[in-house]
Amino acid sequence: MGKHKHSKSKKLDSLIAPKLNCLNFESIYQLFFLHISRTTTLPPLPLKRPKLTSIARQKLPCLKPLTRAQLIKGKDDIDNYLEVNFKGLSKEEVAAYRNSYKKNICVDMLQEGYHKSFTELFALMEKWDVLRETARVRSICWLQKPLEEQPDKLDHFYHYLTQAESAERKEYFEDVYNNLYALACYFNTPEDKWVRNHFYERCFKIAQLIKIDGGKKEAEAHGNMGQLYEEEGQLREAAEHYEAFHQLTQGRVWKDEAGRFLNLLACESLLRTYRLLSDKMLENKEYKQAIRILIKASEIAKEGNDKKMEGEASYYLGLAYLASGEYKTALTVLNTYAKISTDLDDDLSLGTAYEAIAKVLQSQGDMTEAIKFMKKVLKIARNNFQNLDIVRASTMLGDIYNEKGYYTKALEYFQQAFNTTEELMSMPLMDETKVHYGIAKAHQMMWTINNYIETADFSSLDSLLSWKESRTCIALDPIGSRRLTMERLSENSETLEEELSRFMDNQRKDTKISF
Repeated sequence: MGKHKHSKSKKLDSLIAPKLNCLNFESIYQLFFLHISRTTTLPPLPLKRPKLTSIARQKLPCLKPLTRAQLIKGKDDIDNYLEVNFKGLSKEEVAAYRNSYKKNICVDMLQEGYHKSFTELFALMEKWDVLRETARVRSICWLQKPLEEQPDKLDHFYHYLTQAESAERKEYFEDVYNNLYALACYFNTPEDKWVRNHFYERCFKIAQLIKIDGGKKEAEAHGNMGQLYEEEGQLREAAEHYEAFHQLTQGRVWKDEAGRFLNLLACESLLRTYRLLSDKMLENKEYKQAIRILIKASEIAKEGNDKKMEGEASYYLGLAYLASGEYKTALTVLNTYAKISTDLDDDLSLGTAYEAIAKVLQSQGDMTEAIKFMKKVLKIARNNFQNLDIVRASTMLGDIYNEKGYYTKALEYFQQAFNTTEELMSMPLMDETKVHYGIAKAHQMMWTINNYIETADFSSLDSLLSWKESRTCIALDPIGSRRLTMERLSENSETLEEELSRFMDNQRKDTKISF
């Protein structure tokens, strides 16, 4: 009889064990296999788990998936097998093996009395499924896994939500904030930003209740909300939160986790948002509003005691004055930026300042001074191997010379720009410089042909006929040669003036030193 029972039990094991080894993810075994095989970039946190969840995370084998009908049919056999082979397991523990990991998390929350945490998690899971379905309809490449297939995320939800609820019952609002902020940081990934934003909003509400830290948590919450709105393109709302962030951190030495001063972060965030707002205003030709907001940005930058930030604020303010046609004020502000860049020994910023000043001078019609500043820009760009700046400066110089009628000089700078684009291997830039070069070349040829026609002598007619037959480059007429000579003389005189002024500056410095 005992022998018969033993063989019967052995037979039952052979019938049930294959079913245990081939359950799909709807059953307990596949869920745990997926969890164990899942790799993460972050080390696992020592999260405290209740009994059912701990049982559910054990690894069980999984070889071949079964249909749902087979699972239902084999349920009683599985229960009997677990009772026989795993002594001491209760019905709840058996259910932990059979249920999904997500369900176990929810059951644990309710059994432990964390009803608010369950409600929040359930709402998030519903939204998660809706967003996945929406994305699946829009794109066949949607690879976001269902939440039940990401047990680490469920663990974080359980741990921090229950800790936050427990702290809220005791009115330890700072602990509530810390737990919710930990969740926001954990979900700070491109695919989960909506979860991060949810907890940023929760942190902001809780921060209003914290009164023991002088407003630090409230300031951080305003900064996070500003970031949220800025990323969504709602710049005015972002500016309001950043202004509150800046106001709360004034005169404080608070730092974030990375050791950065919160007040400096507030200044940087506020300046960035003001600049984006002013760009939109300038696009809509709302010059006065743009200038007003950039003046405010400049004042905030001065308060931040950061010269680089102050210089950048002056630069954008100068560009706004240039766009509005207030050239004198623009020059004053941009000269301030140039001075700050010189004091900081920042060549690239100095080149940017000189380029903006040259644009103002060009708008005023002072081409000679504009050329001087653009040559300084070109020199700085070459010294610092900034090829894109070389292309831009050479193109701008070519445009100025082309506008003045010095076509040969314009061609020279356009050729320099083209040669640099060849080094960059940038086809769009190459095509653009080709167009500039072609326009200047056409102007030169047109001017030469007009001179030949106006001269109307035998030599001029021969040159015109030769050009018409060959359609190659036409030779410059004597008047054109004289004009080319004048261009060179003009260039030499500018160079001499620069050298003379440099010599005089050196003399003054030597005189001061001797005294």
